[in-house]
Amino acid sequence: MTAGPDAASGGTTYRILLIEDDEGDALLVEELLHDTGLRFELTTRATLAEARSRLAAGAPIDCILLDLHLPDVSGIDAVAAVRAMAPHTAVIVLTGLSEAQAGTDAMAAGAQDFLVKGKVEADLLHRTVRYAVYRSKTERASAEAQAARLRAEENARLERGLLPQPILDTSTVRVTSRYLPGAAMALLGGDFLDVVEGDDGLLHAVVGDVSGHGPDAAALGVCLRIAWRSLVLGGHRGDDLLHLMERILIAERGGRHMFATCTLLTLDQGAGTATLHLAGHHEPLLTTDEGTQEVAAAHGIALGILPGLRSWPPTVVALPPTGALTLYTDGLTEGHNGASSERLGVEGLLTLIEDLPPTDPAVHVDLLIERTHKLNAGRHSDDLAVLRLDWGDRPARP
Repeated sequence: MTAGPDAASGGTTYRILLIEDDEGDALLVEELLHDTGLRFELTTRATLAEARSRLAAGAPIDCILLDLHLPDVSGIDAVAAVRAMAPHTAVIVLTGLSEAQAGTDAMAAGAQDFLVKGKVEADLLHRTVRYAVYRSKTERASAEAQAARLRAEENARLERGLLPQPILDTSTVRVTSRYLPGAAMALLGGDFLDVVEGDDGLLHAVVGDVSGHGPDAAALGVCLRIAWRSLVLGGHRGDDLLHLMERILIAERGGRHMFATCTLLTLDQGAGTATLHLAGHHEPLLTTDEGTQEVAAAHGIALGILPGLRSWPPTVVALPPTGALTLYTDGLTEGHNGASSERLGVEGLLTLIEDLPPTDPAVHVDLLIERTHKLNAGRHSDDLAVLRLDWGDRPARP
């Protein structure tokens, strides 16, 4: 590696990779770089294979000076190969005096600029390197902004499907829901939730999690959420509802080995009861004046694991006149518990809840998510869905 005379004096230092098999031409390029006054670090490789090894080493490169005639590749193929290896790095092609069209073709293939050997002066090389690096960074920033915009639009579409507007007619239950992707700038995953008040006057809720991440899991999560809402409004309940959801999951997953866990909840505020069906999912949390604890409920099998088994026993839970039920996916508990290598788990989650100040339900959920993320410190990236249902004094039964 060769460093420019001012490379240690601060300011911008250009990390340049020269791919040139002619030692004389390589020496001329190095001398020209010294004459430009640029701060630079120069690495020279004689073949594409050697350049590939250098780029694979991981150390960043700002600009590649590429000879079009290498022992193992030549012409536009050389440009395409280098662009494939370093798609976000500025590429300047070095052409011969007799290759009038080669430079233009190279730029059409993705190079930022070209220089003709024998006609390059220090000032020209100085400008070309600076502008090529600038254009490359601008193009990369533009591509990242475009990708972020498309990802945001996709997330918005998925969120409308995974986080619908609750259908509440006469119910006085307050609904708080949150959904977060597992990683920054990531697509939403397969977690889903929904709340519907049926024609029977009861409040029905679901929280579920499709195995896997990404658009396939999200699409299946949206499908199951819409299916659940349609089936509930059509009068299906409990075991029958889960059986139909499983049939839909099997039909929609195609050849992919995907399954889903979920918790179904039917809240009868008048009777003061909640009926639970757990399909491979964990129990919800019950908050009363005495604190928060996990509800004891019978477990059933996840949807799609053993189709046709239909093992989803119901559990009826007595509710206090005032309280809250929180349903959630495992993204809330599978993160790390601070500096420890252990997962937070339900016990850690309950400890966090005990330490939270009494506050509005929505603020309470936000604080809980914030503190689990702080403890996890970015070491776990599962999606997270939380649904909290709060009720006050229930009306007397007629």
